[in-house]
Amino acid sequence: MKLLTHRSIPLLSIIMLVAQSAHAQKDAAIQKSEFIYEEAPFESCHASTIVEKPGGGMMAAWFGGTDEGNKDVGIWIAETDAQGNWSAPVEVANGIQHADLRYPCWNPVLVRNHSDPGKISLYYKCGPNPRQWWGMLMTHNKDGWSQACRLPEGIDGPVKNKPFRFEDGTLLCGSSTEYDGWRVHFEVTKDDGKTWKRIGPINDGKEFNIIQPSVLQHKDGKLQILCRSREGNVITSWSSDQGKTWTNPERTSLPNPNSGTDAVSLADGRHVIVYNNTPKGRSPLNVAISDDGKAWTDKVVLEKERGEYSYPAVIQAEDGLLHITYTWKRKRIKHVVIDPKKL
Repeated sequence: MKLLTHRSIPLLSIIMLVAQSAHAQKDAAIQKSEFIYEEAPFESCHASTIVEKPGGGMMAAWFGGTDEGNKDVGIWIAETDAQGNWSAPVEVANGIQHADLRYPCWNPVLVRNHSDPGKISLYYKCGPNPRQWWGMLMTHNKDGWSQACRLPEGIDGPVKNKPFRFEDGTLLCGSSTEYDGWRVHFEVTKDDGKTWKRIGPINDGKEFNIIQPSVLQHKDGKLQILCRSREGNVITSWSSDQGKTWTNPERTSLPNPNSGTDAVSLADGRHVIVYNNTPKGRSPLNVAISDDGKAWTDKVVLEKERGEYSYPAVIQAEDGLLHITYTWKRKRIKHVVIDPKKL
């Protein structure tokens, strides 16, 4: 064994200082890390979503109940007040069909409206399982929540992650199905959910089983998706015609242990993904950044202990800060705010 000499100690000290400095920089990017709630009237939660409210502040939603897939699972929301404090969770949707039949709810997605800037749309799924569920929609304004309505046959709405909105207000919703292999398609609405057009699927569910796409936009106008897969990597595809057609899906360098991810294009042109950087399990949970959507660099470790930390949602608020929510051990929803200038 080689012993350290007095000459090697300064070099070791420098290495330690550099490592400590890098860790400090990563911590400096995190502006806030908190649970949305400490106690709730449900045992289990999953699949959160977050949106910036029209008047400022945040609204988050997730599904909660005894356990994923149980018929008592509904959609719960919380929102921040003027001081940034989260309200207690409130159930706003459930899967009750009639007195003798109830289905679980799944995967809410919150979206600001374009046609009515004061309104927020809540898309979610209802049904016995992801192979047989259907899309639902309700809206929120200053008067509260509307009645839920079922989306047209074959339209699920954004299946997990926020849609991409074009400048004219058109929503490109990344969706997917699980009944014929895992296949990604897109659902387009120009009027905030009143009428729809379906594109795809873009894959055959054989070479790659992919679901739950996130949509990125590049400086040249190209769109890119990043998808959960069964094949061990995050899978990507590209569009040069505003999502009408897509390239053959291909692997990225990012691992994917068959777990949901989310991504967002920043105002400065960079791109961020929140994902589980592991080939197996759902810990750690990481934030990585890229200039081109191809080469990714890990910047922040949100969680690294044993347990499940999964199904992130990420948005960039009007003030430039990143807001991330994710499942914390299926018991709570965590909210983290990151300054992208420090990534």
